[in-house]
Amino acid sequence: MSEKSISMCEGKGSLSHNNREFTAKNIDSSRTPNNIVFVQQELGEAYHQLFDEAVEKYNARQKRKDRKIGDYFEHLFNRPPSKSFIVNANKQKCFYEHLVYIGTKKDSGIGTPDAEITKECLREYMEGFQERNPNFYVFNAVMHLDESTPHLHIDYIPIGHFKNGLEVRNAKNKALEEMNFGKDAKANNRWRLAEWDILKNICNAHGIEISEPKKSRGYSYTVEEYGEHQDKINALNAEIERLTAERDETVAEFEKLSKKKVNITEIESIEAKESMFGKKVTLTKEDYDKLSDTAKKYVAMEKNIKKLKKERDAAVQELGAMKQQFEAVSSELSAYKKKEEDKRFFSREKQNAEAKRIKREDQLSRDLQKARAFISACGLTEDFAKYRYNRSRSTELE
Repeated sequence: MSEKSISMCEGKGSLSHNNREFTAKNIDSSRTPNNIVFVQQELGEAYHQLFDEAVEKYNARQKRKDRKIGDYFEHLFNRPPSKSFIVNANKQKCFYEHLVYIGTKKDSGIGTPDAEITKECLREYMEGFQERNPNFYVFNAVMHLDESTPHLHIDYIPIGHFKNGLEVRNAKNKALEEMNFGKDAKANNRWRLAEWDILKNICNAHGIEISEPKKSRGYSYTVEEYGEHQDKINALNAEIERLTAERDETVAEFEKLSKKKVNITEIESIEAKESMFGKKVTLTKEDYDKLSDTAKKYVAMEKNIKKLKKERDAAVQELGAMKQQFEAVSSELSAYKKKEEDKRFFSREKQNAEAKRIKREDQLSRDLQKARAFISACGLTEDFAKYRYNRSRSTELE
């Protein structure tokens, strides 16, 4: 069994994609029933479960009505929960996604001999995730087996505890601190490295060797370097996947609405009678309600089509922008690799030059010792000392 890599990144997922509420182009729907759902809870329900008690206690202490909190989710994000990420003005996310792969399509893809083993490794990793990370409440977790490679989508809400104000909050930095990963800028990186080691040990126990992530030919990243330099690309890949899924979802909904037609037969069957009041006509109440209902549906359908077109266009534009950003980060990483290679090259040149200098000085030192020994053997030591003295005096006078 060849060595495999582990890929972990903070995804920007879509719950509707994760839970297969629609089928994207990269999904084999015949294998969708094989997906493993570990937990599936509504986001809004999870927020009520986690924060309602703390909100109630907080509100009970408030004397001013305008300081009280209603729905905690809407208090943070100014809108109800949805099927995708929401980020508020403080860059706080309504939930986070941990995306995990073992190997590649070539060595661990569905249909390869190792696919079943990697699936079991991912299952074991997921089953211990919540216990290892008590401050990351997992409300949605699924292993996808209907795409090219088995992988995990773990969606969680970070929970932090505070002495002042609201006692329990959505707070990732505090959650990491409470789980003993520190409270500096590298806390999240330390957590990810710990999770990387956990999965590596699980893979080793199942006979899978995990390689150090490659930086360039003949050189390996440390795990920490890999996290720092590859995280941007992994996040952008996850963002592209999310946008592609949202675009496919919008297109599917648009096509569904486009196929809906107003029931012309029902409208044509309505009998209109001339009224005694000029050119006006009279209808039965049943026919009027039918016509009114049909007109309302038509207007609503037109509005939905316009909205979906707008959302589709926005998703396509955003996807294009993310691809450009992905290419820019890839270029940046390539430049970094070249810089590191150049740095090592110039370092070798400097070391070689220093080695030559030392060798030359050693040779001169040996030659000087031989010359002194020769002068002494010839009985010229005193004459040589006078020569050196006169030479130095001459230099001083000049």
